[in-house]
Amino acid sequence: MSPTPYTSSLKKHRSIVPLVILSVLLAGCTSRSAPPKPTVQITQVPAANPGGPVQLDFIEGRTSGSKPGQQIVLYARSGIWWIQPFANQPFTKIQPDSTWRNATHLGTDYAAILVEPGFHPATKVTTLPAEGNGVVAIATSTGKSVAPIVSKVIHFSGYDWRVRNAASDRGGQPNSYDPSNVWTDKNGYLHLRMDEHDGVWTCAEVSLTRSLGYGSYIFVVQDIGHFGPSAALGLYTNDDFRTDDIPGELDIELSRWGIADSKNAQYVVQPFYVPENVFRFMAPGGVLTHMLRWESGRASFKTVRGSVIGPGVATISEHIFTSGVPTPAKETAHMGLYSYRHSESSSQQPVEVVIEKFEFLP
Repeated sequence: MSPTPYTSSLKKHRSIVPLVILSVLLAGCTSRSAPPKPTVQITQVPAANPGGPVQLDFIEGRTSGSKPGQQIVLYARSGIWWIQPFANQPFTKIQPDSTWRNATHLGTDYAAILVEPGFHPATKVTTLPAEGNGVVAIATSTGKSVAPIVSKVIHFSGYDWRVRNAASDRGGQPNSYDPSNVWTDKNGYLHLRMDEHDGVWTCAEVSLTRSLGYGSYIFVVQDIGHFGPSAALGLYTNDDFRTDDIPGELDIELSRWGIADSKNAQYVVQPFYVPENVFRFMAPGGVLTHMLRWESGRASFKTVRGSVIGPGVATISEHIFTSGVPTPAKETAHMGLYSYRHSESSSQQPVEVVIEKFEFLP
């Protein structure tokens, strides 16, 4: 018997029902699928130059699909990867339009990492972290090929010193540096100056172009009695390219650290937050000679009146550290004048210090 029109219609509808159910299920799965994976990209790449701590430029980029609270961590590669722009300012904010921008020290390569809230980045790494464990997305780029940037070098006390032209986080917040704040006079004395240039408060710093290692580092400094509470002069050894997080710095620091009636000088074996690593004292007016004798397991500091260390000279202060003393790697001597937590309320008067002599004795 041939099928009736009703029977044919029923069979036809029965064959369509499973297809409809399948389509509904697929549509439901599609509506519940995960959103696109967040991404990060670098849109403005700085120059390729292993400039290390003395040269900066700007790096920019954008994100896609980032969530509230997520931030960018920047790294520049100079031998290893260094966090940017500073160890105490490791995060770059994402703007409402999904773009981001910050300063970075120069390197051969650059990386931007999108991270979750609460992520704790390493200050320096040999390899970048992989996605996961708080890392959402990673973008890397080789620096742009440009003509090499030539740093200013000044000759003082028989040595060549590299003049800083990049910002630094010494003093608790970024300080800008201007090479024009550094010069030598007709006597051969070194001048370091803090002043305002084009509306920006700028500082001064020089560092030796070569490492000297163990020995005596001697600095003859003219009167610092005119220093305001926030002015700071650092005479120290430090390896700017050290690849671990162990401090390798020995300091003679002349500053009141923002407190007008505080002692104005100290010897330090970093890290400074260990009480036994700091010895504070009061440095009087006039020319003073500061000395650091660096030996294996021992750092001896001494400050005397006048420009000579020898018998009969009045000793102002001295102290010996035997714990936490670093071993030489690529440490170089530095002399830097900067502002400690400078603010609009700080004195805007220029500050200048004169260093008559630097001497090294093995």
